[in-house]
Amino acid sequence: MRELDVSVIRDTVARLCIEANTHLPEDVKTAILEFQQKEDYCLARGVLDNIVENFHIAETEEVPICQDTGMACVFLEIGQDVHLVGGDLYDAVNEGVRRGYRDGYLRKSVVADPIRRGNTGDNTPAMIYTDIVPGENVTVTVGPKGFGSENMSAIKMLKPSDGLEGVRKFILDTVEKAGPNPCPPMVVGVGIGGTFDKAAFLAKKALMRPLDERNPDPYYAELERELLEKINLLGIGPQGFGGRTTALGVSIEVLPTHIAGMPCAVNIGCHVTRHKREVL
Repeated sequence: MRELDVSVIRDTVARLCIEANTHLPEDVKTAILEFQQKEDYCLARGVLDNIVENFHIAETEEVPICQDTGMACVFLEIGQDVHLVGGDLYDAVNEGVRRGYRDGYLRKSVVADPIRRGNTGDNTPAMIYTDIVPGENVTVTVGPKGFGSENMSAIKMLKPSDGLEGVRKFILDTVEKAGPNPCPPMVVGVGIGGTFDKAAFLAKKALMRPLDERNPDPYYAELERELLEKINLLGIGPQGFGGRTTALGVSIEVLPTHIAGMPCAVNIGCHVTRHKREVL
């Protein structure tokens, strides 16, 4: 049994909050650059040029890629052979977010109550997701989530009779309805199956998968490819100005579900779909 002090997780979360907000992941940068070369509509190409310039400035000057530095979503894969010591895990994660947003001079965007509002002043609490996995490591993934894109997300409790066509239609309708609001080119995370809440979690988790990694099931890998093609034919384009680049990628995660249902959730990420991961 390996012991790991939660202070290590705290410090890792603090650092990843800053890195995720100032350094766009390599997979997202690569996708933007690839679509930049393929985009033949001059206005759309100009917007992509500005996006590339923006993430270069953010990296060079160590400043946020976007003014919305997001709500901190922290995914923890905890090995079952790890004994966490030194305090409460959730307290450690929230302290890491608190320090990261303070030390990185990142905007604090969390309110204490959804209706009565009131800024918490330190971007806590984080949204924390934990999985128990084999082994003795802890994998920490920090994904700051802005709400221009989060607000365009949706879930639908499809019936089994809706079939694949119902899934396709719901995803495409959600993206088309989102239009320019999520600051495209967007990343589309899709969760299919499980229960109402699990489908939404899968869609959020899908956004953490690198864009150059396809679903390991060829059936869903082909559906990802097909949906990306159809989304880019919608003509929304970068920042909604038209063109061939509405989405950078589509990632689908699935789970078994009940015989009577087929939940489907779409979680949209903007062109600044941020995620930083570290194995402890």
